[in-house]
Amino acid sequence: MIDAVEKSIPKVGVVSLGCPKALVDSERIITRLRAEGYQIAPDYSGADLVLVNTCGFLDSAREESLDAIGEAIAENGKVIVTGCLGAEPDVIRERHPKVLAITGPQQYESVMSAVHTALPPSPDPFLDLVPEGGVKLTPRHYAYVKISEGCNNRCSFCIIPKLRGDLVSRPAAHVMAEAEKLVGAGVNELLVISQDTSAYGLDINYATSRWKESDYRAKFYDLCQDLGSLGVWVRLHYVYPYPHVDEVLPLMAQGKILPYLDIPFQHASPLVLKAMRRPANQEKQAARIAKWRQECPDLAIRSTFIVGFPGETEEDFSLLLDFMREGQIDRVACFKYENVVHAASRDLEGHVPEELKEERWHRFMQVAQEVSQQRLATKVGKEVDVIIDEVDDEGPIGRTIWDAPEVDGAVELHGFKRAKPGDIVRARIIESGDYDLVGRAL
Repeated sequence: MIDAVEKSIPKVGVVSLGCPKALVDSERIITRLRAEGYQIAPDYSGADLVLVNTCGFLDSAREESLDAIGEAIAENGKVIVTGCLGAEPDVIRERHPKVLAITGPQQYESVMSAVHTALPPSPDPFLDLVPEGGVKLTPRHYAYVKISEGCNNRCSFCIIPKLRGDLVSRPAAHVMAEAEKLVGAGVNELLVISQDTSAYGLDINYATSRWKESDYRAKFYDLCQDLGSLGVWVRLHYVYPYPHVDEVLPLMAQGKILPYLDIPFQHASPLVLKAMRRPANQEKQAARIAKWRQECPDLAIRSTFIVGFPGETEEDFSLLLDFMREGQIDRVACFKYENVVHAASRDLEGHVPEELKEERWHRFMQVAQEVSQQRLATKVGKEVDVIIDEVDDEGPIGRTIWDAPEVDGAVELHGFKRAKPGDIVRARIIESGDYDLVGRAL
């Protein structure tokens, strides 16, 4: 009888591509599916339908998404497409005319409607169990909290506003309610994400909203302060370097939020930044970083950069390398410029040859490694908090307050025999490498 019931439950497979913001979209969709009685299948063969959440930010990501759709069609046959590439249905249907439905990013109702049409639900109140914090695709001990959608900036290399629209901030009370539920479900680290985190609330005039008889203002500083009161790690991602970012440094120095800033500087040459339509004055950023580190000595900075942007000269590239060394950027991701469809930068003059992009990328990564080695060497001998992500046969592996999951470094821990994922332990750093650390129990 139970086997017959289980066989009658509709099962959806989910493929989630792209950035953490897309991952949050997938989590929301899965939570809705589970609430309506659907099961989530672990593979193509066990699914009645496959949902592919796509990325369309770079041409390489578009190709990856199109390939994933093709694989899902070949392995399963019934496929619904959503996400950023879904904003261009003609591109998808030209390659894959057999997809059942296509929706754009954040179109949760349209996704559910498409699923209902292709695979009607069969809800059962005894089977539809949704965790208090919703269904998460991350490990239980950390979660991404998306505070807004879209972006008001018009960087020439970026098509996010075209795909996801202008900035739309969530009411602060909604963010706090979600964050408290996550903490109650066992999350020890909240990773704050959006397209432009430090612009939070601008579109709604920093409106105040009410939750649990308290008022919460939708403003960057207030949000950091409020999330910092929940007693868990709070990590800031995608923080555009507006002047008011300086205001949160005291919160980091006081330990209320993590001393970690993910700031997409993208370049350091004034000429390249102008061509990118980036308003930040990079010439002053190194001095600003030095001031931040005076105020909060533990501060770690992560950033992304683009090499080979149209018009980039050797002098421009040298300025970028100098900025890396002077600013001592702890963690970096570097991308070779891609001539993305629909991006304004396609029309710029002076496109850099692919072989020169490749050569500059390698030179950049060499400098990034040198800076990382120098920064990590200063951690040896320090006592630090480490959150444990996994435990294997050789012991626990975790992250410090200076490292975000998936994108930054790790700590190999010795002497923690009973540690388990999600624990936050105290360790002394005894060794450093190019990107990772080794710690021992105190």
